[in-house]
Amino acid sequence: MKYQQNSKREEKSKFITNQLTNMAHIPIRSYLYLLLGTTLFSCALQELKTPFELKCENIPVPVGVDTQTPRLSWKLPLLEEDSINRVEIWLSTDSTQLSGRQSGYWNKSIIGAPIRVSYDGQPLDSYTTYYWKIGYQTSSKQKTTFSPISSFTTGCLSPDNWKGKWITDKHDITYRPAPYYRKSFQLDKTIEQALLTIASAGLHELSVNGQRAGNHFLDPMYTHFDKRILSVTHDVTSLLSLGENVIGVQLGNGWYNHQSTAVWFFDKASWRNRPKFTAQLHLRYTDGTTEYLGTDSTWQTTDSPVIFNSIYTAEHYDAQKELAGWDSPGFNATGWYHAQETESPTETIKSQVMHPIRETARYTATQCKKINDSCYVYHFPQNIAGVTELKVKGKKGTKLHLKHGELLDKNGMVNMANIDYHYRPTDDSDPFQTDIVILSGKQDRFMPKFNYKGFQFVEVSSSTPIQLSDENLIAVEMHSDVPAIGYWSSSSDLLNKIWKATNSSYLANLFGYPTDCPQREKNGWTGDAHIAIETGLYNFDGISIYEKWMNDFCDEQKDNGILPCIIPTSVWGYDWANGVDWTSAVAIIPWEIYRFYGDTTLLRRMYGSIKKYVSYIESISTNHLTDWGLGDWVPVRSKSNITLTSSIYYYTDVCILAKAARLFGYAEDASYYNTLAQKIKEAINTSFLNKETGIYAGGTQTELAMPLYWGIVPEEDKKKVAARLHELVEKDDYHLDVGLLGSKALLSALSDNGYAETAYKVASQDTYPSWGYWIKQGATTLHENWRTDVVIDNSYNHIMFGEIGAWLYKGLGGIQIDEKHPGFKHILLKPFFPADMNELTIRYNTPYGWLNINWVRQTNDCIRYTIDIPAGTSATFVPFTMPEPQKSITLQAGKHSLELDFIHQLINQR
Repeated sequence: MKYQQNSKREEKSKFITNQLTNMAHIPIRSYLYLLLGTTLFSCALQELKTPFELKCENIPVPVGVDTQTPRLSWKLPLLEEDSINRVEIWLSTDSTQLSGRQSGYWNKSIIGAPIRVSYDGQPLDSYTTYYWKIGYQTSSKQKTTFSPISSFTTGCLSPDNWKGKWITDKHDITYRPAPYYRKSFQLDKTIEQALLTIASAGLHELSVNGQRAGNHFLDPMYTHFDKRILSVTHDVTSLLSLGENVIGVQLGNGWYNHQSTAVWFFDKASWRNRPKFTAQLHLRYTDGTTEYLGTDSTWQTTDSPVIFNSIYTAEHYDAQKELAGWDSPGFNATGWYHAQETESPTETIKSQVMHPIRETARYTATQCKKINDSCYVYHFPQNIAGVTELKVKGKKGTKLHLKHGELLDKNGMVNMANIDYHYRPTDDSDPFQTDIVILSGKQDRFMPKFNYKGFQFVEVSSSTPIQLSDENLIAVEMHSDVPAIGYWSSSSDLLNKIWKATNSSYLANLFGYPTDCPQREKNGWTGDAHIAIETGLYNFDGISIYEKWMNDFCDEQKDNGILPCIIPTSVWGYDWANGVDWTSAVAIIPWEIYRFYGDTTLLRRMYGSIKKYVSYIESISTNHLTDWGLGDWVPVRSKSNITLTSSIYYYTDVCILAKAARLFGYAEDASYYNTLAQKIKEAINTSFLNKETGIYAGGTQTELAMPLYWGIVPEEDKKKVAARLHELVEKDDYHLDVGLLGSKALLSALSDNGYAETAYKVASQDTYPSWGYWIKQGATTLHENWRTDVVIDNSYNHIMFGEIGAWLYKGLGGIQIDEKHPGFKHILLKPFFPADMNELTIRYNTPYGWLNINWVRQTNDCIRYTIDIPAGTSATFVPFTMPEPQKSITLQAGKHSLELDFIHQLINQR
């Protein structure tokens, strides 16, 4: 092995030289001859020298913070010749005080280089903006280098500060038109800041003086309404002026008043009622005085042009009923009536401090096919979740039906059979995923406010002949606007498309909570979510969504610990499909958040719920085994043992609980659950493992992959079980034969146990059944069924088979978490270099900063591997993931380049 150091830093040179010298004495396995020649050089990243990406509660510059101990986080720069040994946080209500080293409120000094801290100063005040900055000192310089100033704004921190009354109109749950509300008021003094908080049972759209407040859609996020409703706070300072001002609110049904009927009984929810809301405007004037304006019976209300709305089906709009200027000063509100004050519909109002739902992209149709003079079918390039925007001028009273779907029938018309299977309409007035628009005779514009759909095709039919083109209808993509933090691109066009399709399905199923599909159900299926959690976190900064959703788990959990299979729910899901293989999300998701972010907040908050949940499973288990579960949902053809798969998840939950107990210092719990985990593991292996053959149960792909992936297989049996799995996959010609549970485990079970090439062949397969087969059939999202000829009850935008998105990072890219140093404080790099892949680029924004990887095959024998390791972290590089201990290189923060020469590579030799 040859080594050449090109760095100017002599000490690092000696360190790396020693590492490589030690590697030279480690025996090379017969199936791999690695690094006959290796060139490594290291240099520092040339980046910002000030702290960056400042966040409060994981959101940049949030408004409406309602905790007294908000988490403040940041990222530190990479310093080439020095190290950070202290950070300082300064906070004030006056931003000018922070220009120097003044703080009128709070400052904190911490030894080391942490990346987050919880505020622990004097109590915060409601409706106040706090400015803060982060600085650092180094070992050689005492001068503090500060970040730019950031801020967060509190909302209502105490019920005593809430002045608004809950108000509604005079109608009941059967009334269809959505209401308008307006309040006119005078401002006689100049304002310094105006903060408007609104909480609604149902959905709302808020405006001030005719201008929409914010750019959110479908606020507030769905919760179990009679237990918790979320409020949204907007800074509306720029929207107000001296003189008359008007606040406008339009309410939609959302999940609160579910008028559409389906098998999940949302129309029978305990909370169901006519939508209502409460709001208050907090005014701070330039003279230092403050004032509250809250909702009450002086607000006026009337019907809006939205004559029907359902979050589940569609929205109907009569442009003839539009009231121009209704939310602006000077409007004549004659005929409007006073709102009615009503009781609060909920136990708790909490602030919605999370990434909101926003419009994220627009698509023009690739084809507008004219069927006849009154019917057109629009083809869009991408299957999305969202709505369409219609701009059209037609004869007054003309009725348009906009039918949204994922498939076309043989005649080129939209086919709803794959997504309307569970819909149970009582009449034909509410067709599934079909907006209805009545034209005014003028230029009309319509985009739903209180609904979203899953679709790629739209069939527009008119009650009278009409001329339409591709300019009349635009597809508008929406989802929780979580920042993208992962990028993956390779020389494999197929894998690139799989990565993109997986991300598209993930985002299409993120609307304040993770869903299964954006059309047929929109349900928060727990199993789909925990299967896809790693895929989500490798690609998007989704912590705020999951923290909110875990609060939903607490709201839905029964006293005995049981959880429903869909969360939130009305009454459905407590007696079917909520077994341990699905509802283990209560443990797995908080644990993954801890692993990816290094933040214990959610895991600590959920500890009691996880413990109660595990106790329930323990109470119904026999000899430490349980058959409570759905099993390997939608496999290709195999049928796996449910007791095996469910017991593995039981073991996983108990292991998480034991590790969390150790982390939090709960010694008695840690001992108990560690012992219980070992008993479950022994029971599984005693009941299902044939040690002679290395086969679990009936030997399906799922039955072999899951024990390997979840740590069930005894150490001495791993080689044999992994070999059996490889042989089975090879026998299946590198095709899948797994369902939901097996898809989570299969690729990593192979990669982590010496069969990375086998996993790669499965991942890059393009014939049935495989992920690539969907892509070859034209899919832009993942499907619910491996078969593409299944039309009935088969979503074409489903995230449940989305684990491959995580494997592209951790299995192929080799970016793995060291659980001893969570949050990527120490990074494990175990890449695999497929023989037919020439290049791979990965960029991942860890909690410490960007991890950038690129490798290029320069010749048939040479790989150039370059990596940027973020400040405050280190990495261990192991070229291949194998069952035996391997040579490794320890890399410090900075830029590195490794040249890997291969003389011969024998993969998976038995």
